[in-house]
Amino acid sequence: MRNFKYLLIAFLGIFTTFSCSDDDDFTFVAKEDPNGISFTNSAAEVYTLEANNANNLAERFVWNAVDFGVQTPINYELQGATSSTFNIIAAISDGKSTNAAVTVKNMLELAKDAGLDNDPDTEAPNSGELYFRVRAYAGSNDGGNLVEQYSDTLSVMVMLPENTDALELKRELYLVGDATAAGWSNDNNNTPLFRDAENDDIYYFEGRFAGGADVEGFKLLENLGQWQPQWGISEELVTSSEVLGGDPNAFKVNEDTYYSLIVNVSDGTYSMETLATNDAPSYTSIGIIGDATPGGWDADTDMTQSEFNPHIWYIKDFVLNDGEFKFRANDSWDVSWGIASAAISGETNLGGENITATPGTYNIWFNDLDGRYLLIPQVEE
Repeated sequence: MRNFKYLLIAFLGIFTTFSCSDDDDFTFVAKEDPNGISFTNSAAEVYTLEANNANNLAERFVWNAVDFGVQTPINYELQGATSSTFNIIAAISDGKSTNAAVTVKNMLELAKDAGLDNDPDTEAPNSGELYFRVRAYAGSNDGGNLVEQYSDTLSVMVMLPENTDALELKRELYLVGDATAAGWSNDNNNTPLFRDAENDDIYYFEGRFAGGADVEGFKLLENLGQWQPQWGISEELVTSSEVLGGDPNAFKVNEDTYYSLIVNVSDGTYSMETLATNDAPSYTSIGIIGDATPGGWDADTDMTQSEFNPHIWYIKDFVLNDGEFKFRANDSWDVSWGIASAAISGETNLGGENITATPGTYNIWFNDLDGRYLLIPQVEE
């Protein structure tokens, strides 16, 4: 009887061991959802892409959830590509949501990769197809226990309006030299002269020059980062290196003070006189405001004040949309500048009318001494 009891205990121990072993080896196996993944949003017939609307929503892509048959989180990656084969993939979003916002900028980047542009002077087309799909996956992207499933491909037509009314790039003249904020650097946020609104050969500048007996002075450059062509003095006339076949001399500056400079490159004349600024007001901030700007008429976008000359203000890569804008001081309407014009350079008036914006991306400069402004178009290369 005792032997039988020992055999029964041994048998139960072996049975328990096998049972535990079977439980430990049991795993759930994930598998693709037989219903698949499909986009549920309706795509537009064509998406018109303009750089000025880069931050706008182009489309919100929506798809159904999938069930891999296991209790594990599922991620969804929206992928874009320039080819239906998805040889090169741009991951636009990755998360647990079953929808993703695609901006105009997202599509523009894909369009560029696809060889599309809006330049009528190139042979590249301005319309074509882009491709999107969703990748659902559970597990690790590094390959550990990864289960994934792809949706069908959705092709969309995009169009970049050809810029037949592009702004003419006018000649700019930038200050360079040891009497200027940039020093003798040809690409140091060099301050430009302010071009006349009606005569492209006449330039103005009221501001500080750090002159002196040991100071060489300044010259004028047409292109940032390039020493040629450069403008200076030869035989008391304003001329350029292209005319001389060599570099002109620098404009001499006798003392560190404010000057009023006028340059006429068509006839080679210029005037440079000291300027009294004792009574000139100083401002804590100057900004751009209007329905052509990101803040509308509710909030201005502050410009940067020059450390070298506190009356010079600038902002880079600023996008103007259809509408109007003005400059104003100290986030208040007590002091503002404007003029009834659509010119990209000119002289504003205190309390003047709204300036009509020509849509585009600009580096914008403003001088609170004389109210002159300058918009320099920034063109993608």
